[in-house]
Amino acid sequence: MHSTLSVTELYLIALAIIFTIPYLIWRIGRTDYYAPLVVVQIIAGILLGPGILGRIYPDYYAFVFTQPVVQSLNGIAWWAVMVFVWIAGTELDLKKAWVHRRESTVTAGFALVTPLLLGSLVAAGLSLQSGWMGPSGHRWQFVLGVGMACAVTALPILILLLEKLDILRQPVGQRMLRYASLDDIAIWGVLALILMDWQRVGMQVSFLLAFAVSSYAFRRLMVRLPESDRWYVGLIWLAVCAFGADWCGLHYMVGAFLAGAVMDSEWFDQKQMDQLRHHVLLVVMPVFFLSTGLKTNWNVGGEAVFVAAALLLAAAVAGKLIGVRIAGRILKWAPGEASIIGWLLQTKGLIMIIFANVLMDKGIIAAETFTALLLMAVASTMLTVPVVTPMLQRLQRIVSQAA
Repeated sequence: MHSTLSVTELYLIALAIIFTIPYLIWRIGRTDYYAPLVVVQIIAGILLGPGILGRIYPDYYAFVFTQPVVQSLNGIAWWAVMVFVWIAGTELDLKKAWVHRRESTVTAGFALVTPLLLGSLVAAGLSLQSGWMGPSGHRWQFVLGVGMACAVTALPILILLLEKLDILRQPVGQRMLRYASLDDIAIWGVLALILMDWQRVGMQVSFLLAFAVSSYAFRRLMVRLPESDRWYVGLIWLAVCAFGADWCGLHYMVGAFLAGAVMDSEWFDQKQMDQLRHHVLLVVMPVFFLSTGLKTNWNVGGEAVFVAAALLLAAAVAGKLIGVRIAGRILKWAPGEASIIGWLLQTKGLIMIIFANVLMDKGIIAAETFTALLLMAVASTMLTVPVVTPMLQRLQRIVSQAA
């Protein structure tokens, strides 16, 4: 029977598995409080990868996830993550960050730099051992990349959790968006620095100059278009920018973020933007999660990967909490306010996974480091809602205070 199945049929079996398993875990296990569906999908991607399913059922894994099937799934995953990062760039709200620039820069700065430093210390230790650095990475790229992965706050997933906590449109929720927006810019800027190829620096500078000029023309065009056309033209712009960034060696996801970052969210209906993000997460992002799971590796030993993940998680959580507490002292926040904000900014989810995917694609980190970072991202995201919910219940006055 196996030999009679075509690539299309195997592909459809793979899709059925990708969508069925996370849904059943989420719905039957009622995990939504500590693990929303998107987090369960990430975990399921790991479970369906070679490190878990491939070891328990190697014949079945090899039968379903053949090379042609994986290549087809990767094509969907590339487009899914490009659209997702494009939306994240579009949702950056730098105007409000500028209005509250002192508070925003102090908080975002300490929330980024402190976990970056602690994560870099862990990365420096890992770099002294074989099996953690990628074949094409320099030590400084590895240390800075892993350190920055510990500092990431995922703006799109933060929005989902703020909606779940019913504080997205309240002052504290809007403050979270300002801090995360500034950190997002820094994260992608550091990634561009890490990916700078000095043998291709001329091409990269040419791309950035061309991007700056074309962005001006693009923005002038978009304000003249009806909103229905803006969606379509925006997707064309996304594909062109992603191609340009990948062509010059920066990576297509850097181009996807830049494509969204120069766009204004006011060009689109907010409800439609929220629906688009939701539909991308529902329809195509689960394929990206599987694609991510296929990259996990436990060859250095499961214990070593878990130990590395625990150290990175400690650096990420402690660094974010310490950094925000320092900011709170400088800005004279109310007691307990720094703890709530520090824990809300722990949300890493997809952006850190995307960040780690780029580092792995470029050979800067090995599959074992990628696996440890993936486990760290899942754990930090799952901690957010259970820790913050009781804090908000005790400190409702923080939620309602003026931004």
